[in-house]
Amino acid sequence: MFRDGQRQRRHAPDYFVRLADGRGRVVDVRADDRIERADAEAFAATERACRAVGWDFVRVGEPEPVLMENVRWLSRYRRRRCADPEIAARLLDVFAVGRPLRAGAARAGDPLIVLPVLFHLLWHGDLAADLESAPLSSTTSVVARRRAR
Repeated sequence: MFRDGQRQRRHAPDYFVRLADGRGRVVDVRADDRIERADAEAFAATERACRAVGWDFVRVGEPEPVLMENVRWLSRYRRRRCADPEIAARLLDVFAVGRPLRAGAARAGDPLIVLPVLFHLLWHGDLAADLESAPLSSTTSVVARRRAR
């Protein structure tokens, strides 16, 4: 509960995150079409309160369906069992220059063995691809975000 200068408010944001630079960020998640007047007022009051203590505030709606499908797919490869340091190093070298996913995987080795590691690196952000515009495919452009160690 907090007082917003006009009235006592009760609002529990969805998330509080600490950013890499140390700043705080409060996040509320609500689809645009599900925001009623009282909700909008609560979000505005929460944003003012956050600003007063030096935090960021953001309200996010529903993620794009393509992004959600790609993230759902990649999440299957998030576990350590999909990590192979030797293959990962080859993939980071191959994708130092952006290239299509399947062609890069083939350059790094047998795609059946390499692809789980490639998806693991995408999940962890070591490789990057546009996950919002189209479903992941063999022609998706992939590029390394860091060099092999």
